[in-house]
Amino acid sequence: MPIALPYGSWPSPISAADVAQASPRLEGARFAGDEVWWGETVPSEGGRTTVRRRRVDGTTAELLPAPWNARSRVHEYGGGAWSAAGGELVFVEKTDQRVWAMTPGEAPRALTPADPTARYGGLVFQEDTLLAVREVHTGHGGPRRHIVSIPMDGTGEVRDLVGDSDFLAQPALSPGGSHLAWVAWDHPAMPWDRTQLRVGRLADGTVSEWTTAAGGATAPLQPTWLDAEDLVYVDDPTGRWNLRRLRLTADLLSEELAPADADTGGPLWSLGMRWHGLLDDGRVVAVRTDGSDEIVVVDPRAGTTGILNTPVVAGANIEDTAGTRVLVSGSSRWAPSGLWVVDVDAPEHAVAVRGDETPWGEEWMPVPRSVTYAGPHGDVHAFAYAPTNPDVVGPADERPPYVLFVHGGPTGHVGGGPSAKIAYLTSRGIGVLDVNYGGSSGYGRAYRERLLGQWGVVDVDDVVAAARGLAADGAADPERIAIAGGSAGGWTVLCALSRSDVFAAGISRYGVADLLRLAEDTHDFEAHYLDGMVGPLPEAEATYRERSPLSHLSGFTTPMLIEQGLEDEVVPPSQSEAVRDALAANGVPHAYLAFEGEGHGFRRAETIVATLEAEVSFLGQVLGFAPEGITPLDLE
Repeated sequence: MPIALPYGSWPSPISAADVAQASPRLEGARFAGDEVWWGETVPSEGGRTTVRRRRVDGTTAELLPAPWNARSRVHEYGGGAWSAAGGELVFVEKTDQRVWAMTPGEAPRALTPADPTARYGGLVFQEDTLLAVREVHTGHGGPRRHIVSIPMDGTGEVRDLVGDSDFLAQPALSPGGSHLAWVAWDHPAMPWDRTQLRVGRLADGTVSEWTTAAGGATAPLQPTWLDAEDLVYVDDPTGRWNLRRLRLTADLLSEELAPADADTGGPLWSLGMRWHGLLDDGRVVAVRTDGSDEIVVVDPRAGTTGILNTPVVAGANIEDTAGTRVLVSGSSRWAPSGLWVVDVDAPEHAVAVRGDETPWGEEWMPVPRSVTYAGPHGDVHAFAYAPTNPDVVGPADERPPYVLFVHGGPTGHVGGGPSAKIAYLTSRGIGVLDVNYGGSSGYGRAYRERLLGQWGVVDVDDVVAAARGLAADGAADPERIAIAGGSAGGWTVLCALSRSDVFAAGISRYGVADLLRLAEDTHDFEAHYLDGMVGPLPEAEATYRERSPLSHLSGFTTPMLIEQGLEDEVVPPSQSEAVRDALAANGVPHAYLAFEGEGHGFRRAETIVATLEAEVSFLGQVLGFAPEGITPLDLE
């Protein structure tokens, strides 16, 4: 029988080192003949991105050896840093941003010239042609971007196919290679605000002419060719990203394929995002999100849509297709990150390529509960994870402490899938509430645009409403609710702590504290992001100052743990140090942890271990419990 112990003090088999080991991110996947290749970060190697392979006999091996590191910096967030090309691996090397190719077992060879001003990303190999988005930084004005073709022999010239816009993504060649489709957008829009789907005719290796086939006031994404005359893509004229078919007739006829009150599509932060794929028989496999994810199979000819049973419940991507098979990545109900081969005609025989099970057993993984709370701006969506331990229960007269997670972006989304970090907390008797505040994707355009002009207002109101709703439900001790987030999530943490008294503790990881500094230092991709979320400068300068946590230092009276990478160029250490100094001046218990070699986001295994243990120790000291086996953190 389970024993009763105070919440937060439960013994757990999940160590911080286990979480770091379970934290690799999948970075795309492809069918390569009879093999499956996939990208994966390696926390124990400083977050290097390698490419692995699954052979026909089921054995796996590393394809891209150290120190090679497949990571693109196009649009700063990269994506599409590698692909399979006729039995070869093509990839963007992080250190020089050149494109390289390698035959398995042989040394890589350069395909693009050495050029410190050029970056490549979004690699796709279609119609025996390697396509990429190239970004050139000259130091004069913003970067110049083109969709280019890259000769596979490494001796030919990289050829510009088309430019004509500030941003370019998701190039797709038609069967036979006569047309190119792609997505483009211009400042000040972000790719979830307004984009254009363009289609151009190829002649003599370049796009001779092009037309806007969709978008302008909407945000079309991911064109995929059904045949030489028909395109499948997603667009949101109804307020939801839905699959559509475009016929290249004189009037560019567009029609919905599978209308639904759900999203097939999301924020294009990375060039590697894929929400649908085409099977050989013309059926389309697609992700649909309305909070949680499901996979559907759409038959355009029959006009039917059916649910595909897969292990994936959150963070789903359609990585690749071959025949009737589809490569699906995401979280299952028992594994935080995985990759599966699913035959749509026999889904019950799905093959796990990576991440099929957790090393701790399903009984240690909390089951997410989708919850909705009323807020001043409308409903607030979240996923609640109760303390979960098969050997322990909490005292009958005690309610558990909770940590409210705030995702980054802020145009992001969390799904109801397991997380090693969440299990690390819940197995110790600490609940987690993962909030999709107004501005999050996954609930349609209206919910996403709730944050327009209101960053620092709506997000704060929503997390406060979620915390109060959680306490009112009786799920959490209202005196022991903490809040934690990184980057834009850290901004919401700092704003909430400086302007409300709902939270008993806060954890800010490289949180934005100065909006004007962020606007000055941000990169080209986000150069006008704040125009929409706060207001254009200089007209809105007073709003930038008023909302910034650095303007409310006297309001920091809640104990706080601050974590900061010393090589962070997005949120420089000076911002976190100013918050630390304010806490010290206000006499508030706090700790400041700075990490060498870390930038905006922590990748190293040793950093992940240090931050997890520090966070649990901090929560225990502030919320009144004694975590087992954790070295106490020194609070100033």
